[in-house]
Amino acid sequence: MIPLSLVVAVAAVAPTVPDLSSHVFTDTGSVGGGNTFPGVSLPLGIVKLGPDLYNGPVDAYSGYLAAGNITGFSMLHESGTGGAPKYGVVAQMPVVGTVSNLMTDNTNDTRQSPDFTEVGYYRSKLSSGTTVELAATNKAGMFQYTFPTTDKALNVFVDVSHVLSSYRGQGLGQHFLNGSFGVAKEANSEFLYYTGSGTYDNGWNRATPWTGYFCGHFDSPATYKTVGKNETATSGRLGALFTFNQTKVTSRVGISFISEAQACENVANEILRGTPLADLRTSTREAWNKQVFSKISTTDTDVNKINHLYTALYFMHLLPQNKTGENPLFKSTEPYYDDIFTFWDTHRCTTSLLHILQPKYHEELLRSMVDIWRHGGWVSDARSSFSNGAVQGGSNSDNVFADAYVKGVRGKVNWDDAFKSMVKNAEEVPPNNFDSRDPSGSTREGRSALPDWLKFGFITPKFSRSVSRAVEYSVNDFSLATVAAGLGKGDEFKKYFGRSHNWQNHWNTNMSALGFSGFVGPRNESGFMPQDPVSCGGCYWRDYYYQALPWEYSFNAHHEIEKLIGLMGGDQKFVDRLEMTFKPGVFSGNGAFGNTLFNPGNEPSFTTPYLYNFVNRQDLSVKQSRFIAKSYYHVAPNGLPGNSDAGAMESWLLWNMIGLYPMTGQTTFLIGSPWFNNLKISLGKGKYLTITSTGGSDDAFYVQSLKVNGKAWNKSWLSWNDIFAHGGTLDFELGPKPANWTVGERPPSPGSMSAADGEKFLATPH
Repeated sequence: MIPLSLVVAVAAVAPTVPDLSSHVFTDTGSVGGGNTFPGVSLPLGIVKLGPDLYNGPVDAYSGYLAAGNITGFSMLHESGTGGAPKYGVVAQMPVVGTVSNLMTDNTNDTRQSPDFTEVGYYRSKLSSGTTVELAATNKAGMFQYTFPTTDKALNVFVDVSHVLSSYRGQGLGQHFLNGSFGVAKEANSEFLYYTGSGTYDNGWNRATPWTGYFCGHFDSPATYKTVGKNETATSGRLGALFTFNQTKVTSRVGISFISEAQACENVANEILRGTPLADLRTSTREAWNKQVFSKISTTDTDVNKINHLYTALYFMHLLPQNKTGENPLFKSTEPYYDDIFTFWDTHRCTTSLLHILQPKYHEELLRSMVDIWRHGGWVSDARSSFSNGAVQGGSNSDNVFADAYVKGVRGKVNWDDAFKSMVKNAEEVPPNNFDSRDPSGSTREGRSALPDWLKFGFITPKFSRSVSRAVEYSVNDFSLATVAAGLGKGDEFKKYFGRSHNWQNHWNTNMSALGFSGFVGPRNESGFMPQDPVSCGGCYWRDYYYQALPWEYSFNAHHEIEKLIGLMGGDQKFVDRLEMTFKPGVFSGNGAFGNTLFNPGNEPSFTTPYLYNFVNRQDLSVKQSRFIAKSYYHVAPNGLPGNSDAGAMESWLLWNMIGLYPMTGQTTFLIGSPWFNNLKISLGKGKYLTITSTGGSDDAFYVQSLKVNGKAWNKSWLSWNDIFAHGGTLDFELGPKPANWTVGERPPSPGSMSAADGEKFLATPH
């Protein structure tokens, strides 16, 4: 038996995790196209409990809109996704007054005042006088209703048929297909509980039908009437209206993708009857503090910067969702991750940061990707509700694998199987799923333009997004070459390293604009086709380029920057072209920001501000990237330059604040300028990266000098092994004017090396 005095002593010195959740503004990016989810969720949690709104024919991607009718409060959502809404299922809605016909009567309501949201807690005050408060665990949620004092009936409508609708006319709208619903009394109690399921399909990834199960309890006596049948048509309703005789009502609901019984187990395990909502709020905040916010600490006192930091960390950790234990597709002891939106969006900044901050989750994500390939045949660029879908460009899961491999991730990842999944992407044409957005090939998985890629070494307009996909396929093939080199697969390395140069087959020296010549352009079997470098038509699924201009995609062969510099005319021409990219007033096309060619709201632009480092003009990288961060990111509902893309925007901002930028699939990090006087980043297993800066301010952010692990540094880059593999220190001196300190070796351009040098370089840890 441990003496009580020792217990007290141990408790007195036990470390406490500071509450940093008050620095998170959970409505950031919720309007203005950011599409973020402002409700309640645990890190990478399944349940995301929040409001669903209708405000005319406008898609509410995360369920939330700033104005309109609240149609329900539902358990499942995503954050920062586009294309079409997803989920909005397992819904409840308080209704004051008589509901004569549940099939047709309007059960919507409007707000009495703006909603309140913070980490772990959400509140809506409705025009009926009802206050709705929400809290959540990983697989369960709590609805707490305070009804007005009135003679009218006090009801909660449970709607199984409720989904988030889409109005874009692309055939991506979700459908309630069928379901089941039942009500019973709890054992030895007068309280009611309900169980059932709903089967749904579609959404942004054109998902095949999937089923969610639920188990809901009320803590107050009620009467009820049901609506619908077990095989309800898509236009019908399924659920029940519960009526209460008291103004305070609490509901606890569990969800599962396996069974009603498992949904009941989940709510029983995670939210006991009588649990105060305040306790759930506290435990959720503690989870965020321990699992996420404590990973980065600072003693800097600039509240605005601190709010930026922890708000961005929050939104970066909402997706993907860790559904381990809730995979209905196949039995496996491996982790299962879902709701990946999408590696096209997140491979540049998010997955590399997840590796650093959450090495356990990152490894689990990789293992899940491999396991999905084992059982389903493909590792897709995107996945939601247990279905692949929305492949916008290349097979960028390959880049995620390569990034992890070169940075030493091993653990329980079966790299032989991971490489096999990459080879399938690179060699096998996926079956066409006949998506109306792009009928030329599969949008579900793989690389549907492989027939041209393998035959010609370029992609003709027979396949949509031909030019942007050619650039991406080249980077994907370089990722295969990278892993092949590490695994000692020499023949495979040579094959894919050679294919990684094929973006050059789209380089049209006759394309010119704004005084510059040479851009990636469309071509067919007869040769190049006319193309304006500063136009991409709609920049959408059926165009030559996807979500970026030819000008921008011409910078995106990131594995071969040295070659790219040569094609663009050398160092100064490269700098001049980059400067034109950020020059105001030269572009007024679709999605223009400040009339520049640069678009901070789309991922193909993410790396461009940092490319100056490749010609040792690190000062210009700092100038442009800091301007972008300060101009287009704010801790406010409209604080993002575009769709969050599942935290991709927020992770770009986090790298900017840290003062580094990752070259995905490589061990190189380009050096920027930190925002803070000091940062301490936990790398796991007792390792830390400590960053300090002196002389910095809002107007003094240019690097004057840098020490890496205590030694003077003259390079514009560093490697994984320098500061992340074992921990390290970065000590910056900042000032108001540029300084010429990056006079050392330039960042490596491994794709520009000879095959022999490239293989040796990629097989060696850096």
